[in-house]
Amino acid sequence: MILSHDTAGSGPAVLLLHAGVADSRMWEPQRAPLAREHRVIRCDLRGYGDTPLTSEPFDNAGDVRALLDSLGVDRLAVVGASSGGNVALQVASAWPGLVSDLVLVNSAFALPATRSLQRFARREDALLEAGDVAGATELNVATWLGPEADDDAHELLRTMQRHAFEVQLGAGDDIHQDPGPEIDLGAITARTLVVSGGQDLDHFRTVANHLAGHIEGARHVQLGWAGHLPNLERPDEVTTLLADFLAGGPGEDGAPER
Repeated sequence: MILSHDTAGSGPAVLLLHAGVADSRMWEPQRAPLAREHRVIRCDLRGYGDTPLTSEPFDNAGDVRALLDSLGVDRLAVVGASSGGNVALQVASAWPGLVSDLVLVNSAFALPATRSLQRFARREDALLEAGDVAGATELNVATWLGPEADDDAHELLRTMQRHAFEVQLGAGDDIHQDPGPEIDLGAITARTLVVSGGQDLDHFRTVANHLAGHIEGARHVQLGWAGHLPNLERPDEVTTLLADFLAGGPGEDGAPER
Protein backbone atom coordinates (compact mmCIF):
# COMPACT_ATOMS: atom_id res chain seq x y z
CA MET A 1 0.00 0.00 0.00
CA ILE A 2 1.26 3.47 -0.93
CA LEU A 3 0.66 6.13 1.70
CA SER A 4 -1.91 8.82 0.95
CA HIS A 5 0.04 11.87 -0.16
CA ASP A 6 0.02 15.07 -2.15
CA THR A 7 2.67 17.07 -3.98
CA ALA A 8 3.06 20.73 -4.89
CA GLY A 9 5.64 22.77 -6.77
CA SER A 10 8.80 21.72 -8.53
CA GLY A 11 12.50 21.73 -7.80
CA PRO A 12 14.46 19.87 -5.12
CA ALA A 13 12.19 17.49 -3.26
CA VAL A 14 11.28 17.98 0.41
CA LEU A 15 9.17 15.52 2.39
CA LEU A 16 7.12 16.74 5.37
CA LEU A 17 6.40 14.10 8.05
CA HIS A 18 3.69 14.86 10.57
CA ALA A 19 3.57 14.48 14.35
CA GLY A 20 1.76 11.60 16.05
CA VAL A 21 -1.02 13.92 17.22
CA ALA A 22 -1.64 15.24 13.72
CA ASP A 23 -1.58 14.31 10.04
CA SER A 24 -0.31 15.90 6.85
CA ARG A 25 -2.68 18.84 7.30
CA MET A 26 -0.41 20.23 10.02
CA TRP A 27 1.94 21.39 7.26
CA GLU A 28 -0.68 23.43 5.37
CA PRO A 29 0.87 26.79 6.41
CA GLN A 30 4.24 25.71 4.98
CA ARG A 31 3.08 23.85 1.87
CA ALA A 32 2.52 26.70 -0.60
CA PRO A 33 5.46 28.90 0.49
CA LEU A 34 7.95 26.02 0.31
CA ALA A 35 6.49 24.92 -3.05
CA ARG A 36 7.77 28.14 -4.63
CA GLU A 37 11.26 26.61 -4.64
CA HIS A 38 10.71 22.92 -3.95
CA ARG A 39 8.70 19.87 -4.87
CA VAL A 40 6.83 19.52 -1.58
CA ILE A 41 5.57 16.06 -0.62
CA ARG A 42 3.19 15.53 2.29
CA CYS A 43 1.99 12.09 3.38
CA ASP A 44 -0.27 10.55 6.00
CA LEU A 45 1.38 7.71 7.88
CA ARG A 46 -0.77 4.63 8.51
CA GLY A 47 -3.67 5.33 10.82
CA TYR A 48 -3.59 9.07 10.18
CA GLY A 49 -5.44 11.35 7.77
CA ASP A 50 -6.47 9.48 4.64
CA THR A 51 -4.20 6.44 5.11
CA PRO A 52 -6.04 3.55 6.74
CA LEU A 53 -4.73 0.91 9.08
CA THR A 54 -4.74 -2.57 7.61
CA SER A 55 -3.89 -5.99 9.01
CA GLU A 56 -0.71 -6.35 6.94
CA PRO A 57 2.65 -5.92 8.72
CA PHE A 58 4.32 -2.54 8.16
CA ASP A 59 6.86 -0.09 9.44
CA ASN A 60 6.68 3.65 8.91
CA ALA A 61 10.18 4.08 7.48
CA GLY A 62 9.56 1.28 4.98
CA ASP A 63 6.27 2.90 3.98
CA VAL A 64 8.05 6.22 3.42
CA ARG A 65 10.76 4.59 1.31
CA ALA A 66 8.12 2.82 -0.80
CA LEU A 67 6.33 6.15 -1.35
CA LEU A 68 9.52 7.88 -2.44
CA ASP A 69 10.36 5.03 -4.80
CA SER A 70 6.88 5.26 -6.33
CA LEU A 71 7.43 8.99 -6.92
CA GLY A 72 10.87 8.47 -8.44
CA VAL A 73 12.61 10.45 -5.70
CA ASP A 74 16.20 9.39 -5.07
CA ARG A 75 17.49 12.47 -3.19
CA LEU A 76 15.56 14.85 -0.96
CA ALA A 77 15.30 16.88 2.21
CA VAL A 78 13.16 15.52 5.05
CA VAL A 79 11.39 17.58 7.70
CA GLY A 80 9.90 15.61 10.58
CA ALA A 81 7.94 16.74 13.63
CA SER A 82 7.72 14.74 16.87
CA SER A 83 7.16 11.06 15.99
CA GLY A 84 7.55 12.07 12.34
CA GLY A 85 11.03 13.18 13.34
CA ASN A 86 11.77 9.68 14.57
CA VAL A 87 10.68 8.29 11.19
CA ALA A 88 12.89 10.90 9.49
CA LEU A 89 15.82 9.73 11.62
CA GLN A 90 15.17 6.13 10.59
CA VAL A 91 15.12 7.05 6.91
CA ALA A 92 18.24 9.24 7.14
CA SER A 93 20.08 6.55 9.10
CA ALA A 94 19.05 3.53 7.03
CA TRP A 95 19.47 5.24 3.64
CA PRO A 96 21.97 8.07 4.16
CA GLY A 97 22.48 8.57 0.44
CA LEU A 98 18.80 9.37 0.07
CA VAL A 99 18.59 12.31 2.50
CA SER A 100 20.52 15.49 1.71
CA ASP A 101 19.04 17.71 4.45
CA LEU A 102 17.25 16.86 7.67
CA VAL A 103 15.13 19.09 9.92
CA LEU A 104 13.94 17.64 13.24
CA VAL A 105 11.22 19.64 15.01
CA ASN A 106 10.81 18.52 18.63
CA SER A 107 11.68 15.06 17.41
CA ALA A 108 10.90 11.86 19.24
CA PHE A 109 13.80 9.50 19.97
CA ALA A 110 14.30 6.50 22.24
CA LEU A 111 15.51 8.17 25.42
CA PRO A 112 13.95 7.43 28.83
CA ALA A 113 10.76 9.41 29.33
CA THR A 114 10.97 12.31 31.75
CA ARG A 115 8.41 12.60 34.56
CA SER A 116 6.36 15.16 32.66
CA LEU A 117 6.01 12.83 29.67
CA GLN A 118 5.19 9.90 31.95
CA ARG A 119 2.45 11.95 33.64
CA PHE A 120 0.97 12.86 30.26
CA ALA A 121 1.00 9.21 29.13
CA ARG A 122 -0.71 8.04 32.33
CA ARG A 123 -3.45 10.67 31.99
CA GLU A 124 -4.04 9.84 28.32
CA ASP A 125 -4.15 6.09 29.02
CA ALA A 126 -6.64 6.58 31.84
CA LEU A 127 -8.95 8.68 29.67
CA LEU A 128 -8.84 6.22 26.78
CA GLU A 129 -9.40 3.24 29.06
CA ALA A 130 -12.46 5.03 30.40
CA GLY A 131 -13.72 5.55 26.85
CA ASP A 132 -13.34 9.32 27.10
CA VAL A 133 -11.95 10.01 23.62
CA ALA A 134 -13.06 13.63 23.77
CA GLY A 135 -11.18 14.13 27.03
CA ALA A 136 -8.07 12.47 25.63
CA THR A 137 -8.30 14.69 22.57
CA GLU A 138 -8.52 17.85 24.67
CA LEU A 139 -5.58 16.68 26.79
CA ASN A 140 -3.47 16.37 23.65
CA VAL A 141 -4.52 19.77 22.33
CA ALA A 142 -3.69 21.41 25.64
CA THR A 143 -0.35 19.60 25.96
CA TRP A 144 1.07 19.90 22.47
CA LEU A 145 0.19 23.46 21.43
CA GLY A 146 2.13 26.30 22.99
CA PRO A 147 0.83 29.67 24.15
CA GLU A 148 1.28 31.30 20.73
CA ALA A 149 -1.27 29.02 19.00
CA ASP A 150 -4.54 30.65 17.90
CA ASP A 151 -8.06 29.23 17.84
CA ASP A 152 -7.68 27.88 14.30
CA ALA A 153 -4.58 25.92 15.29
CA HIS A 154 -6.41 24.45 18.29
CA GLU A 155 -9.36 23.40 16.15
CA LEU A 156 -7.16 21.86 13.47
CA LEU A 157 -5.19 19.83 16.01
CA ARG A 158 -8.43 18.78 17.71
CA THR A 159 -9.79 17.54 14.37
CA MET A 160 -6.61 15.65 13.44
CA GLN A 161 -6.15 14.02 16.84
CA ARG A 162 -9.79 12.99 17.14
CA HIS A 163 -9.67 11.37 13.70
CA ALA A 164 -6.47 9.49 14.56
CA PHE A 165 -8.01 8.16 17.76
CA GLU A 166 -11.11 7.01 15.88
CA VAL A 167 -9.09 5.17 13.23
CA GLN A 168 -6.58 3.60 15.60
CA LEU A 169 -9.04 2.60 18.31
CA GLY A 170 -11.36 1.25 15.63
CA ALA A 171 -8.62 -1.06 14.38
CA GLY A 172 -8.38 -2.75 17.77
CA ASP A 173 -5.60 -5.28 18.19
CA ASP A 174 -5.41 -6.14 14.49
CA ILE A 175 -2.34 -3.96 13.93
CA HIS A 176 1.06 -5.40 13.06
CA GLN A 177 3.49 -2.49 13.18
CA ASP A 178 7.17 -3.37 13.17
CA PRO A 179 9.68 -1.00 14.78
CA GLY A 180 11.51 -0.45 11.49
CA PRO A 181 15.22 0.26 11.03
CA GLU A 182 17.29 0.87 14.13
CA ILE A 183 18.55 4.44 14.27
CA ASP A 184 22.31 4.91 14.11
CA LEU A 185 22.93 8.62 14.59
CA GLY A 186 26.53 8.18 13.49
CA ALA A 187 25.37 6.93 10.09
CA ILE A 188 23.49 10.13 9.25
CA THR A 189 25.29 12.23 6.66
CA ALA A 190 22.52 14.76 5.99
CA ARG A 191 23.03 18.40 6.81
CA THR A 192 20.91 18.63 9.96
CA LEU A 193 18.94 21.27 11.84
CA VAL A 194 17.47 20.36 15.23
CA VAL A 195 14.62 22.61 16.42
CA SER A 196 13.25 22.56 19.97
CA GLY A 197 10.60 24.55 21.83
CA GLY A 198 11.19 26.36 25.09
CA GLN A 199 7.55 25.79 26.10
CA ASP A 200 7.52 22.09 25.17
CA LEU A 201 7.78 19.20 27.63
CA ASP A 202 11.32 18.92 28.95
CA HIS A 203 11.65 15.44 27.42
CA PHE A 204 11.85 16.86 23.93
CA ARG A 205 14.46 19.45 24.86
CA THR A 206 16.55 16.59 26.27
CA VAL A 207 16.12 14.68 23.02
CA ALA A 208 17.06 17.75 20.96
CA ASN A 209 20.27 18.24 22.93
CA HIS A 210 21.11 14.57 22.48
CA LEU A 211 20.49 14.62 18.74
CA ALA A 212 22.47 17.82 18.25
CA GLY A 213 25.36 16.29 20.15
CA HIS A 214 25.41 12.98 18.29
CA ILE A 215 24.65 13.88 14.65
CA GLU A 216 27.81 15.17 13.06
CA GLY A 217 27.62 18.86 12.22
CA ALA A 218 24.04 19.27 13.46
CA ARG A 219 22.86 22.75 14.46
CA HIS A 220 20.35 23.26 17.27
CA VAL A 221 17.89 26.14 17.39
CA GLN A 222 15.76 26.51 20.51
CA LEU A 223 12.68 28.67 19.95
CA GLY A 224 11.96 30.09 23.37
CA TRP A 225 8.33 30.91 22.56
CA ALA A 226 7.47 27.54 21.04
CA GLY A 227 5.55 24.55 22.27
CA HIS A 228 5.61 21.15 20.58
CA LEU A 229 4.21 22.22 17.20
CA PRO A 230 5.81 25.59 16.40
CA ASN A 231 4.81 25.48 12.73
CA LEU A 232 1.18 25.85 13.86
CA GLU A 233 2.00 28.40 16.56
CA ARG A 234 3.99 30.95 14.56
CA PRO A 235 3.57 29.61 11.00
CA ASP A 236 5.31 32.43 9.13
CA GLU A 237 8.36 32.39 11.39
CA VAL A 238 8.81 28.64 11.10
CA THR A 239 8.25 28.71 7.35
CA THR A 240 11.07 31.25 7.04
CA LEU A 241 13.32 29.13 9.25
CA LEU A 242 12.69 26.05 7.09
CA ALA A 243 13.03 27.90 3.78
CA ASP A 244 16.31 29.53 4.81
CA PHE A 245 17.80 26.24 5.95
CA LEU A 246 16.67 24.35 2.85
CA ALA A 247 18.12 27.12 0.69
CA GLY A 248 21.52 26.45 2.22
CA GLY A 249 21.51 28.88 5.14
CA PRO A 250 22.47 27.83 8.65
CA GLY A 251 19.05 28.26 10.21
CA GLU A 252 19.16 31.14 12.69
CA ASP A 253 22.97 30.85 12.58
CA GLY A 254 22.60 27.78 14.75
CA ALA A 255 22.10 30.00 17.79
CA PRO A 256 19.43 29.16 20.38
CA GLU A 257 16.69 31.74 20.93
CA ARG A 258 16.13 32.39 24.63
